Amino acid sequence: MDPVKQYFESAGVVTEYAAATRRVGLWVSEEKVFTRLFDKDDAVLELGCGAGRIAFGLYELGYRHLMATDYARPMVKQAQQIAQMLDYRVALQVADATALRFEDDAFDGAIFGFNGLMQIPQSGQREEALREIHRVLRPGAWFAFTTHDRERSEHKDFWEAEAQRWRDGRQSPDLEKLGDRAEPAAEGCHFMHVPTVDEMEALLRRIGFRIEVHAMRSDLANEPTAVREFSDDCRFWVVQKPE
Repeated sequence: MDPVKQYFESAGVVTEYAAATRRVGLWVSEEKVFTRLFDKDDAVLELGCGAGRIAFGLYELGYRHLMATDYARPMVKQAQQIAQMLDYRVALQVADATALRFEDDAFDGAIFGFNGLMQIPQSGQREEALREIHRVLRPGAWFAFTTHDRERSEHKDFWEAEAQRWRDGRQSPDLEKLGDRAEPAAEGCHFMHVPTVDEMEALLRRIGFRIEVHAMRSDLANEPTAVREFSDDCRFWVVQKPE
C-alpha cells in the first residue's frame, strides 16, 4: 500500500482527525475566508475533508450544498458516522483529488484545507490535482486552500540547512524537490511539501488560476489555543477560475 495513504487510513490518525472535528472545529480564519467567498446556496466541493471538521463547521453556518471528499476511506467512514450522530446532511464520498469523477464546471467553489494539497506526494500529482479542481469549477468560481510557507516557517534554520544540502547534492534520495518532508511513522509516512510563495504563484498561474490574495493565518485572525496547538501557522490562498 502507498505509505502516505496508509498513514491517513490508520486508526490512530483517523481518531486524531475525529477528535479535531469535535475539539477544534472551524478556525476563525477559515470562517472569515469561506463566508466571504461562498454564498450559502453555492455548491462547494471540499477536498481532503478528513473526519469532517470544515464541512460540519460550514453546515452549522447554514451551508447546505457541500460535497466533502477524502481519498482515505476510513476518514470518510468516520465523517459519515459523525454526520449521522449529529443528523448533519452533508454529502460525503471517497474521491482522489488527482482524478475527480465530477463533470466539468460542476461547483461554485472549492476548498482544500489544512495544507491537504501539499500532502500529495510528487509535484506532478499536486499539479494534476490543481488541474482537476480547475476543471470542475465553473468560470468565476473561487478556490481557497492553505500551504505552509518555507520562507515564513518556524523551522527557518532547518530549511536553510536543507537548501544547502540540496545545493551540495546531499539531500535524501527519497525526496523529489526542495521543500519535501517525508517523516516515517508507525502508521506509514507523513508527507508534506513546504513551498515558497514564488513557487506557488508560478504553479497556480501555469494551471490557469487568477490569484486574488494570499496571507498568513496569523495575519487574518487571532486563533484560539486549540487551533494553534492543532496546526502551525499557514498561508491562505484565494484564487479564481477566470470568467
